[in-house]
Amino acid sequence: MTLGRKLNELFLVLLVLISLTLVIWLSDADRRLSALVFFPQQEWPGLEDPFWQWVYTWGPLPAWICGLAALVVMVAGIWWQRLRGLRRQGLFLLLLLVIGPGLVTNVLLKDNLGRPRPREVVEFGGEHRFHQFWQPGDAGANSSFPSGHASIAFAMIGPWFLVRGRNRIPADRFLVVGLGWGVLVGAARILQGGHFLSDTLWAGGVVYLTAQLLAIWLKPEQDDPLP
Repeated sequence: MTLGRKLNELFLVLLVLISLTLVIWLSDADRRLSALVFFPQQEWPGLEDPFWQWVYTWGPLPAWICGLAALVVMVAGIWWQRLRGLRRQGLFLLLLLVIGPGLVTNVLLKDNLGRPRPREVVEFGGEHRFHQFWQPGDAGANSSFPSGHASIAFAMIGPWFLVRGRNRIPADRFLVVGLGWGVLVGAARILQGGHFLSDTLWAGGVVYLTAQLLAIWLKPEQDDPLP
């Protein structure tokens, strides 16, 4: 994929994210959706249902397995000639996990914005005032925006960037699986009162934007070894 196409795709996705954010803001979809699943005097449904508990518990596992495999390729490729040409792809997947769900989501955003989670706002039995995600809140570190669990689940779109320019069918499967897993984990967090809709939307957005910028820099679709 050429640099021009990558940049066009990046700006198109960014435009879609901003447009959906405006729709969520104007329709108050964050609070409306959470209100649909919240019942006073009861537990959030995602905290009681075994399926959603399972999704929450194991949501990060596929990305960790992918990251571990990438680390093995990176290290083994130092000595094993057959893996040397895949070290670029391994580095891309590792940096995606470290920068997207790690540095950007958890360190820069969640630990500084202080957005209260649904179960922490007054409307749903909490003590904090509702905040849009761009409004600084007082919920402290590890706050609601964006969803950490959803972001690491969305990181499973990473393999799509490795093969999208060479083999369309496997690439599309990676994309569908990664997006589907991210949406499922995001739904679990909404049902548990842990995140709003916009938290999940931008969890996926942060991961995609990070991956696309890394793809522009590293060109992971190439098979030549790293210098």
